[in-house]
Amino acid sequence: MNDIKKMYRTVMEDHFPEKLSIKFGDVKLKYRKRTWKLPDEKSGELIEKGLRYGENPGQEAALYELVKGHLSLGECHFLEPGMGMVSAIDEEAMIQAGKHPGKTNLTDIDNALNIIKFLPKKPAVVIVKHNNPCGVAYGDSLTEAYDKANMADRIAAFGGAAVFNRALDRATAELVVQNYLEVLAAPEFDEGAVEILTRKKDLRIIRVPRFDRLTALTRMRFVDFKSLNDGGLIVQQSPSNAILETSDFKPAVATHQGQEYRTRPATAAELEDLLFGWQVEQGVTSNSVLYVKNGVTVGIGTGEQDRVGVAEIAIYKAYTKYADALCFRKLGRPYKDLELEIEQGKSSPKLKEEIDAQTQTDKGGLIGAAMISDAFFPFRDGVDVALRQGITAIAHPGGSLRDFESIQACNEAQPPATMVFTGQRAFKH
Repeated sequence: MNDIKKMYRTVMEDHFPEKLSIKFGDVKLKYRKRTWKLPDEKSGELIEKGLRYGENPGQEAALYELVKGHLSLGECHFLEPGMGMVSAIDEEAMIQAGKHPGKTNLTDIDNALNIIKFLPKKPAVVIVKHNNPCGVAYGDSLTEAYDKANMADRIAAFGGAAVFNRALDRATAELVVQNYLEVLAAPEFDEGAVEILTRKKDLRIIRVPRFDRLTALTRMRFVDFKSLNDGGLIVQQSPSNAILETSDFKPAVATHQGQEYRTRPATAAELEDLLFGWQVEQGVTSNSVLYVKNGVTVGIGTGEQDRVGVAEIAIYKAYTKYADALCFRKLGRPYKDLELEIEQGKSSPKLKEEIDAQTQTDKGGLIGAAMISDAFFPFRDGVDVALRQGITAIAHPGGSLRDFESIQACNEAQPPATMVFTGQRAFKH
Protein backbone atom coordinates (compact mmCIF):
# COMPACT_ATOMS: atom_id res chain seq x y z
CA MET A 1 0.00 0.00 0.00
CA ASN A 2 2.83 2.40 0.83
CA ASP A 3 4.34 1.76 -2.61
CA ILE A 4 1.02 2.65 -4.26
CA LYS A 5 0.76 5.91 -2.29
CA LYS A 6 4.35 6.73 -3.18
CA MET A 7 3.62 6.11 -6.85
CA TYR A 8 0.88 8.74 -6.84
CA ARG A 9 3.16 11.34 -5.26
CA THR A 10 6.20 10.67 -7.45
CA VAL A 11 7.08 13.25 -10.10
CA MET A 12 8.41 11.23 -13.01
CA GLU A 13 11.35 12.10 -15.18
CA ASP A 14 10.26 12.76 -18.75
CA HIS A 15 12.35 12.23 -21.83
CA PHE A 16 10.34 14.41 -24.17
CA PRO A 17 12.34 17.11 -25.97
CA GLU A 18 12.43 20.72 -24.81
CA LYS A 19 11.18 21.85 -28.21
CA LEU A 20 8.67 20.33 -30.60
CA SER A 21 7.83 21.30 -34.16
CA ILE A 22 5.09 20.14 -36.50
CA LYS A 23 5.23 20.92 -40.20
CA PHE A 24 2.09 21.43 -42.27
CA GLY A 25 3.39 21.68 -45.84
CA ASP A 26 5.59 24.76 -45.78
CA VAL A 27 4.30 26.03 -42.43
CA LYS A 28 6.07 24.99 -39.25
CA LEU A 29 4.43 25.23 -35.82
CA LYS A 30 6.90 25.44 -32.96
CA TYR A 31 6.19 24.46 -29.35
CA ARG A 32 8.15 24.66 -26.11
CA LYS A 33 7.84 22.30 -23.17
CA ARG A 34 6.33 23.78 -20.03
CA THR A 35 8.19 23.07 -16.79
CA TRP A 36 7.98 24.67 -13.36
CA LYS A 37 10.52 25.44 -10.66
CA LEU A 38 8.66 24.31 -7.59
CA PRO A 39 9.69 23.32 -4.05
CA ASP A 40 10.45 19.63 -3.63
CA GLU A 41 7.87 18.04 -1.32
CA LYS A 42 10.56 16.50 0.90
CA SER A 43 13.58 18.83 0.78
CA GLY A 44 11.81 22.10 0.01
CA GLU A 45 14.49 22.91 -2.59
CA LEU A 46 13.41 24.36 -5.92
CA ILE A 47 13.43 21.65 -8.56
CA GLU A 48 12.45 22.15 -12.20
CA LYS A 49 9.97 19.52 -13.38
CA GLY A 50 7.23 19.15 -15.95
CA LEU A 51 4.04 17.14 -15.51
CA ARG A 52 3.90 14.74 -12.59
CA TYR A 53 2.85 11.92 -14.91
CA GLY A 54 0.30 11.20 -17.63
CA GLU A 55 -3.15 9.71 -17.20
CA ASN A 56 -1.71 7.12 -14.82
CA PRO A 57 1.43 6.80 -12.70
CA GLY A 58 4.14 5.23 -14.82
CA GLN A 59 3.22 7.20 -17.95
CA GLU A 60 5.64 9.97 -18.83
CA ALA A 61 3.97 13.11 -20.14
CA ALA A 62 4.83 16.63 -21.23
CA LEU A 63 2.92 19.88 -21.75
CA TYR A 64 3.78 22.07 -24.74
CA GLU A 65 2.83 25.66 -25.53
CA LEU A 66 2.56 26.97 -29.10
CA VAL A 67 5.15 29.75 -29.43
CA LYS A 68 5.60 30.26 -33.17
CA GLY A 69 3.71 29.60 -36.38
CA HIS A 70 0.60 30.82 -38.19
CA LEU A 71 -1.47 28.08 -39.81
CA SER A 72 -4.32 28.51 -42.28
CA LEU A 73 -5.92 25.59 -44.09
CA GLY A 74 -8.59 26.47 -46.61
CA GLU A 75 -10.75 29.17 -45.04
CA CYS A 76 -9.87 28.15 -41.48
CA HIS A 77 -7.33 30.30 -39.66
CA PHE A 78 -6.17 28.45 -36.57
CA LEU A 79 -5.14 29.78 -33.16
CA GLU A 80 -1.87 31.68 -33.12
CA PRO A 81 0.80 32.00 -30.44
CA GLY A 82 0.02 34.32 -27.55
CA MET A 83 -3.38 32.79 -26.72
CA GLY A 84 -2.10 30.13 -24.34
CA MET A 85 -4.05 29.52 -21.13
CA VAL A 86 -3.48 26.09 -19.61
CA SER A 87 -0.33 25.65 -21.69
CA ALA A 88 0.89 29.07 -20.47
CA ILE A 89 0.63 28.33 -16.74
CA ASP A 90 3.94 29.33 -15.16
CA GLU A 91 5.24 29.53 -11.58
CA GLU A 92 3.49 32.85 -10.98
CA ALA A 93 0.15 31.46 -12.17
CA MET A 94 0.59 28.30 -10.09
CA ILE A 95 -0.17 29.91 -6.75
CA GLN A 96 -0.01 26.57 -4.95
CA ALA A 97 1.25 23.47 -6.72
CA GLY A 98 -0.17 21.00 -4.21
CA LYS A 99 1.08 17.54 -5.14
CA HIS A 100 2.50 18.94 -8.41
CA PRO A 101 0.16 18.86 -11.44
CA GLY A 102 -0.36 15.83 -13.62
CA LYS A 103 -1.86 15.50 -17.08
CA THR A 104 -5.45 14.94 -15.91
CA ASN A 105 -5.38 18.01 -13.64
CA LEU A 106 -4.58 20.28 -16.56
CA THR A 107 -6.85 18.61 -19.11
CA ASP A 108 -9.71 18.90 -16.61
CA ILE A 109 -9.05 22.65 -16.35
CA ASP A 110 -8.86 22.86 -20.13
CA ASN A 111 -12.23 21.16 -20.64
CA ALA A 112 -13.82 23.31 -17.94
CA LEU A 113 -12.54 26.37 -19.84
CA ASN A 114 -13.99 24.84 -23.01
CA ILE A 115 -17.41 25.08 -21.34
CA ILE A 116 -17.09 28.24 -19.27
CA LYS A 117 -15.92 30.30 -22.26
CA PHE A 118 -19.56 30.18 -23.42
CA LEU A 119 -20.90 31.32 -20.01
CA PRO A 120 -19.64 34.88 -19.46
CA LYS A 121 -22.91 36.68 -18.73
CA LYS A 122 -23.23 35.69 -15.04
CA PRO A 123 -21.04 34.23 -12.30
CA ALA A 124 -20.52 30.59 -13.29
CA VAL A 125 -18.69 27.54 -12.00
CA VAL A 126 -17.78 24.34 -13.84
CA ILE A 127 -16.70 21.29 -11.84
CA VAL A 128 -15.05 18.59 -13.93
CA LYS A 129 -14.22 15.00 -13.03
CA HIS A 130 -12.45 12.64 -15.42
CA ASN A 131 -12.67 15.28 -18.16
CA ASN A 132 -16.47 15.50 -17.99
CA PRO A 133 -18.55 18.14 -16.20
CA CYS A 134 -20.34 16.79 -13.14
CA GLY A 135 -21.81 20.11 -12.00
CA VAL A 136 -22.22 23.40 -13.86
CA ALA A 137 -24.19 26.39 -12.59
CA TYR A 138 -24.93 30.05 -12.97
CA GLY A 139 -25.51 32.10 -9.83
CA ASP A 140 -26.29 35.65 -8.77
CA SER A 141 -22.94 35.46 -6.96
CA LEU A 142 -19.90 33.25 -7.33
CA THR A 143 -20.66 31.67 -3.96
CA GLU A 144 -24.16 30.74 -5.10
CA ALA A 145 -22.85 29.39 -8.41
CA TYR A 146 -20.30 27.18 -6.64
CA ASP A 147 -22.84 25.88 -4.13
CA LYS A 148 -25.27 24.99 -6.93
CA ALA A 149 -22.60 23.36 -9.08
CA ASN A 150 -21.29 21.35 -6.13
CA MET A 151 -24.73 20.21 -4.96
CA ALA A 152 -25.73 19.27 -8.51
CA ASP A 153 -23.46 16.25 -8.08
CA ARG A 154 -21.78 16.48 -4.69
CA ILE A 155 -20.60 12.87 -4.95
CA ALA A 156 -18.70 13.23 -8.23
CA ALA A 157 -17.39 16.69 -7.32
CA PHE A 158 -15.24 15.07 -4.61
CA GLY A 159 -11.66 15.30 -5.88
CA GLY A 160 -12.67 17.26 -8.98
CA ALA A 161 -11.40 20.40 -10.69
CA ALA A 162 -13.43 23.59 -10.21
CA VAL A 163 -13.07 26.53 -12.58
CA PHE A 164 -14.60 29.95 -11.85
CA ASN A 165 -15.31 32.76 -14.33
CA ARG A 166 -14.97 35.58 -11.82
CA ALA A 167 -12.31 36.58 -9.27
CA LEU A 168 -12.59 34.18 -6.34
CA ASP A 169 -13.77 36.03 -3.23
CA ARG A 170 -13.32 35.17 0.45
CA ALA A 171 -16.90 33.91 0.92
CA THR A 172 -16.54 31.46 -1.96
CA ALA A 173 -13.12 30.37 -0.71
CA GLU A 174 -14.61 29.56 2.71
CA LEU A 175 -17.23 27.36 1.00
CA VAL A 176 -14.64 25.66 -1.22
CA VAL A 177 -12.42 24.55 1.66
CA GLN A 178 -15.33 22.65 3.20
CA ASN A 179 -14.96 20.18 0.32
CA TYR A 180 -12.15 18.20 -1.24
CA LEU A 181 -10.97 19.40 -4.64
CA GLU A 182 -7.82 18.48 -6.52
CA VAL A 183 -7.66 21.66 -8.58
CA LEU A 184 -9.09 25.18 -8.40
CA ALA A 185 -8.66 27.72 -11.19
CA ALA A 186 -9.90 31.29 -11.53
CA PRO A 187 -9.01 34.47 -13.44
CA GLU A 188 -8.01 36.24 -10.21
CA PHE A 189 -8.26 36.02 -6.42
CA ASP A 190 -9.59 38.69 -4.08
CA GLU A 191 -7.53 39.76 -1.10
CA GLY A 192 -7.54 37.08 1.59
CA ALA A 193 -8.99 34.32 -0.62
CA VAL A 194 -5.68 32.55 -1.23
CA GLU A 195 -4.88 32.46 2.50
CA ILE A 196 -8.16 30.62 3.06
CA LEU A 197 -7.60 28.20 0.16
CA THR A 198 -4.07 27.29 1.26
CA ARG A 199 -5.50 25.61 4.33
CA LYS A 200 -5.80 22.72 1.87
CA LYS A 201 -2.13 21.95 1.35
CA ASP A 202 -2.62 19.52 -1.53
CA LEU A 203 -5.02 21.78 -3.46
CA ARG A 204 -3.58 23.02 -6.73
CA ILE A 205 -4.50 26.73 -6.92
CA ILE A 206 -4.09 28.25 -10.38
CA ARG A 207 -4.59 31.72 -11.82
CA VAL A 208 -5.59 31.19 -15.46
CA PRO A 209 -3.43 33.30 -17.79
CA ARG A 210 -5.21 35.57 -20.31
CA PHE A 211 -8.65 34.76 -18.90
CA ASP A 212 -9.86 38.11 -20.23
CA ARG A 213 -9.38 36.71 -23.75
CA LEU A 214 -11.26 33.48 -23.08
CA THR A 215 -14.50 34.46 -24.83
CA ALA A 216 -12.49 35.15 -28.00
CA LEU A 217 -11.88 31.40 -28.19
CA THR A 218 -15.59 30.80 -28.84
CA ARG A 219 -14.97 31.73 -32.47
CA MET A 220 -11.44 30.38 -32.91
CA ARG A 221 -10.25 26.91 -33.85
CA PHE A 222 -7.20 24.82 -33.09
CA VAL A 223 -5.68 21.75 -34.69
CA ASP A 224 -6.94 18.63 -32.91
CA PHE A 225 -4.68 15.57 -32.97
CA LYS A 226 -6.01 12.07 -32.30
CA SER A 227 -3.33 9.45 -31.77
CA LEU A 228 -4.02 5.90 -32.91
CA ASN A 229 -2.85 2.65 -31.33
CA ASP A 230 -0.63 1.98 -34.34
CA GLY A 231 1.23 5.26 -33.89
CA GLY A 232 -0.72 7.02 -36.61
CA LEU A 233 -2.60 10.29 -36.33
CA ILE A 234 -5.96 11.69 -37.29
CA VAL A 235 -5.88 15.48 -37.59
CA GLN A 236 -9.03 17.57 -37.53
CA GLN A 237 -10.26 21.10 -36.96
CA SER A 238 -11.62 21.67 -33.48
CA PRO A 239 -15.44 21.98 -33.44
CA SER A 240 -17.16 25.32 -33.86
CA ASN A 241 -20.25 26.02 -31.76
CA ALA A 242 -22.86 27.83 -33.87
CA ILE A 243 -25.30 28.40 -30.98
CA LEU A 244 -24.03 31.45 -29.09
CA GLU A 245 -27.38 33.17 -28.50
CA THR A 246 -30.94 31.90 -28.04
CA SER A 247 -31.78 33.40 -31.44
CA ASP A 248 -29.39 30.89 -33.05
CA PHE A 249 -31.75 27.99 -32.30
CA LYS A 250 -33.98 26.84 -35.15
CA PRO A 251 -37.66 25.91 -34.73
CA ALA A 252 -38.18 22.15 -34.72
CA VAL A 253 -40.07 21.52 -37.95
CA ALA A 254 -40.44 18.26 -39.86
CA THR A 255 -42.60 17.04 -42.74
CA HIS A 256 -43.88 13.48 -43.10
CA GLN A 257 -46.19 12.27 -45.84
CA GLY A 258 -47.14 15.81 -46.70
CA GLN A 259 -47.96 16.84 -43.12
CA GLU A 260 -45.91 19.45 -41.24
CA TYR A 261 -45.07 18.89 -37.59
CA ARG A 262 -43.91 21.57 -35.15
CA THR A 263 -44.12 22.22 -31.39
CA ARG A 264 -45.30 25.21 -29.42
CA PRO A 265 -42.81 28.10 -29.25
CA ALA A 266 -40.28 28.00 -26.39
CA THR A 267 -40.56 30.57 -23.61
CA ALA A 268 -37.69 32.95 -22.91
CA ALA A 269 -36.80 31.02 -19.73
CA GLU A 270 -36.81 27.70 -21.62
CA LEU A 271 -34.55 29.13 -24.32
CA GLU A 272 -32.08 30.31 -21.67
CA ASP A 273 -31.89 26.82 -20.15
CA LEU A 274 -31.57 25.23 -23.59
CA LEU A 275 -28.72 27.61 -24.43
CA PHE A 276 -27.01 26.96 -21.09
CA GLY A 277 -27.34 23.21 -21.64
CA TRP A 278 -26.01 23.34 -25.19
CA GLN A 279 -22.94 25.23 -23.96
CA VAL A 280 -22.31 22.61 -21.28
CA GLU A 281 -22.77 19.94 -23.97
CA GLN A 282 -19.63 21.21 -25.71
CA GLY A 283 -17.54 19.60 -22.96
CA VAL A 284 -19.42 16.31 -22.50
CA THR A 285 -18.14 13.03 -23.93
CA SER A 286 -20.60 11.61 -26.46
CA ASN A 287 -22.98 9.81 -26.75
CA SER A 288 -24.54 12.21 -24.26
CA VAL A 289 -27.78 13.65 -22.93
CA LEU A 290 -28.07 16.15 -20.12
CA TYR A 291 -30.81 17.93 -18.19
CA VAL A 292 -30.66 21.48 -16.85
CA LYS A 293 -33.03 23.65 -14.85
CA ASN A 294 -32.74 27.33 -13.96
CA GLY A 295 -29.13 27.51 -15.06
CA VAL A 296 -27.95 24.41 -13.19
CA THR A 297 -27.20 20.90 -14.43
CA VAL A 298 -29.61 18.33 -13.01
CA GLY A 299 -28.30 15.12 -14.58
CA ILE A 300 -25.49 14.48 -17.06
CA GLY A 301 -25.30 11.24 -19.05
CA THR A 302 -21.97 10.63 -20.81
CA GLY A 303 -20.25 8.23 -23.15
CA GLU A 304 -23.05 5.76 -23.83
CA GLN A 305 -23.63 3.73 -26.96
CA ASP A 306 -27.37 4.30 -27.39
CA ARG A 307 -29.35 7.51 -27.04
CA VAL A 308 -32.35 6.22 -25.10
CA GLY A 309 -29.95 4.49 -22.71
CA VAL A 310 -27.99 7.64 -21.97
CA ALA A 311 -31.25 9.59 -21.53
CA GLU A 312 -32.30 7.01 -18.92
CA ILE A 313 -28.90 7.05 -17.21
CA ALA A 314 -29.02 10.85 -16.89
CA ILE A 315 -32.47 10.49 -15.28
CA TYR A 316 -31.15 7.87 -12.85
CA LYS A 317 -28.26 10.18 -11.97
CA ALA A 318 -30.65 13.09 -11.45
CA TYR A 319 -32.69 11.05 -8.94
CA THR A 320 -29.56 9.75 -7.19
CA LYS A 321 -27.94 13.18 -6.85
CA TYR A 322 -31.23 14.80 -5.81
CA ALA A 323 -31.73 12.29 -3.00
CA ASP A 324 -28.14 12.78 -1.83
CA ALA A 325 -28.55 16.57 -1.86
CA LEU A 326 -31.77 16.31 0.17
CA CYS A 327 -30.09 14.01 2.67
CA PHE A 328 -27.00 16.18 2.98
CA ARG A 329 -28.94 19.41 3.49
CA LYS A 330 -31.36 17.81 5.95
CA LEU A 331 -29.08 15.48 7.91
CA GLY A 332 -25.58 16.73 7.10
CA ARG A 333 -24.39 13.40 5.69
CA PRO A 334 -24.42 11.52 2.37
CA TYR A 335 -27.38 9.36 1.36
CA LYS A 336 -25.16 6.26 1.18
CA ASP A 337 -24.03 6.84 4.77
CA LEU A 338 -27.67 6.98 5.84
CA GLU A 339 -28.35 3.69 4.03
CA LEU A 340 -25.44 2.05 5.88
CA GLU A 341 -26.58 3.44 9.24
CA ILE A 342 -30.05 2.00 8.66
CA GLU A 343 -28.56 -1.40 7.79
CA GLN A 344 -26.54 -1.25 11.04
CA GLY A 345 -29.58 -0.21 13.06
CA LYS A 346 -28.11 3.22 13.88
CA SER A 347 -30.73 5.32 12.05
CA SER A 348 -34.46 5.13 11.50
CA PRO A 349 -35.65 3.81 8.12
CA LYS A 350 -38.27 6.57 8.21
CA LEU A 351 -35.54 9.15 7.44
CA LYS A 352 -34.72 7.41 4.16
CA GLU A 353 -38.38 6.85 3.34
CA GLU A 354 -39.07 10.58 3.64
CA ILE A 355 -36.14 11.47 1.38
CA ASP A 356 -37.11 8.81 -1.18
CA ALA A 357 -40.73 10.00 -1.19
CA GLN A 358 -39.68 13.62 -1.75
CA THR A 359 -37.30 12.58 -4.55
CA GLN A 360 -40.10 10.66 -6.29
CA THR A 361 -42.57 13.53 -5.86
CA ASP A 362 -40.07 16.00 -7.32
CA LYS A 363 -38.97 13.49 -10.00
CA GLY A 364 -35.35 14.11 -9.12
CA GLY A 365 -35.71 17.84 -9.83
CA LEU A 366 -36.54 17.13 -13.48
CA ILE A 367 -40.02 18.70 -13.56
CA GLY A 368 -39.79 21.76 -15.78
CA ALA A 369 -36.20 21.01 -16.79
CA ALA A 370 -34.71 21.15 -20.29
CA MET A 371 -33.19 18.19 -22.14
CA ILE A 372 -30.16 18.57 -24.43
CA SER A 373 -28.80 15.90 -26.75
CA ASP A 374 -25.53 16.12 -28.68
CA ALA A 375 -27.04 14.28 -31.68
CA PHE A 376 -30.52 13.75 -33.08
CA PHE A 377 -32.95 11.20 -31.70
CA PRO A 378 -33.23 8.29 -34.15
CA PHE A 379 -36.49 7.26 -32.47
CA ARG A 380 -38.92 9.01 -30.14
CA ASP A 381 -38.14 6.65 -27.23
CA GLY A 382 -35.35 8.89 -25.93
CA VAL A 383 -37.71 11.86 -25.92
CA ASP A 384 -40.51 9.88 -24.30
CA VAL A 385 -38.45 8.80 -21.29
CA ALA A 386 -37.67 12.45 -20.56
CA LEU A 387 -41.21 13.70 -21.11
CA ARG A 388 -42.47 11.21 -18.52
CA GLN A 389 -40.28 13.00 -15.98
CA GLY A 390 -41.84 16.40 -16.66
CA ILE A 391 -39.29 17.78 -19.12
CA THR A 392 -40.79 20.78 -20.91
CA ALA A 393 -38.09 21.77 -23.46
CA ILE A 394 -35.72 19.81 -25.70
CA ALA A 395 -32.78 20.82 -27.90
CA HIS A 396 -31.02 18.52 -30.34
CA PRO A 397 -29.42 18.85 -33.80
CA GLY A 398 -32.42 17.58 -35.78
CA GLY A 399 -32.05 15.77 -39.10
CA SER A 400 -33.49 12.36 -38.23
CA LEU A 401 -35.94 10.73 -40.64
CA ARG A 402 -38.15 10.36 -37.57
CA ASP A 403 -37.95 13.93 -36.28
CA PHE A 404 -41.70 14.15 -36.82
CA GLU A 405 -42.21 11.40 -34.23
CA SER A 406 -40.15 13.26 -31.61
CA ILE A 407 -42.11 16.43 -32.32
CA GLN A 408 -45.33 14.44 -32.05
CA ALA A 409 -44.21 13.11 -28.66
CA CYS A 410 -43.72 16.70 -27.43
CA ASN A 411 -47.20 17.65 -28.60
CA GLU A 412 -48.76 14.62 -26.92
CA ALA A 413 -47.14 15.40 -23.56
CA GLN A 414 -49.25 16.95 -20.82
CA PRO A 415 -48.52 19.79 -20.74
CA PRO A 416 -47.13 19.96 -24.30
CA ALA A 417 -43.36 20.43 -24.53
CA THR A 418 -41.31 22.55 -26.90
CA MET A 419 -38.41 21.51 -29.13
CA VAL A 420 -35.70 23.40 -30.99
CA PHE A 421 -32.98 22.30 -33.41
CA THR A 422 -29.33 23.34 -33.28
CA GLY A 423 -28.58 22.33 -36.85
CA GLN A 424 -25.24 20.88 -35.79
CA ARG A 425 -23.98 17.84 -33.90
CA ALA A 426 -21.74 18.16 -30.83
CA PHE A 427 -19.91 14.84 -30.63
CA LYS A 428 -16.78 14.79 -28.45
CA HIS A 429 -14.72 11.60 -28.48
